[in-house]
Amino acid sequence: MIAQLKGTLIAISPTSITLDVHDVGYEVFVADQWKTRAMTGSVYTLQIVTVVKQDAIELYGFSTNQEKYLFSLLLAVPGIGPKTALTIVGYGVEQIQTAITTANVDFFSTIPRIGKKNAQKIIIELKSKLGSVENLDLSNSENGKTKEVSDALISMGFSKHEIREVLTHHIDHQQSVEESLKQALRLLGKKK
Repeated sequence: MIAQLKGTLIAISPTSITLDVHDVGYEVFVADQWKTRAMTGSVYTLQIVTVVKQDAIELYGFSTNQEKYLFSLLLAVPGIGPKTALTIVGYGVEQIQTAITTANVDFFSTIPRIGKKNAQKIIIELKSKLGSVENLDLSNSENGKTKEVSDALISMGFSKHEIREVLTHHIDHQQSVEESLKQALRLLGKKK
């Protein structure tokens, strides 16, 4: 896999750049914010993540190892593809870390292709790697049943952290409140 490229920027397109490395042009997808500062003819060193798909091999470039690491973490979040992850990284590592630490769902919801549900997934998935989340409110998620199940589990003595983890990752929200509660109790190791 390609980990880094250093070469001359020879073209900027709406979605990518072309970097000439020893007479070989590499198409590299970069954040829009990076392209606004770039100048053709200049030499750049980019940290690269290679994404292999069924029908393509794509290169994603970053100025720093922190951006590259954040991009890799975002790719591990269910429902977040490379183009969306690249857009998120373009908002800045520090801003994203702050949004995760403070459980700022609204920050992520303003990013194109990220709704509230995906914003919550990002925060929950990355909190242990980039920060902690104290009060992530899942009660306004797409399915209102979540609050009922959460309230029932709280009354049984489960922590908000345990409940968030189970409700976000392991419960099918299309089922009834009773079925969701039974499934959550099984997952939490309790018998009804």
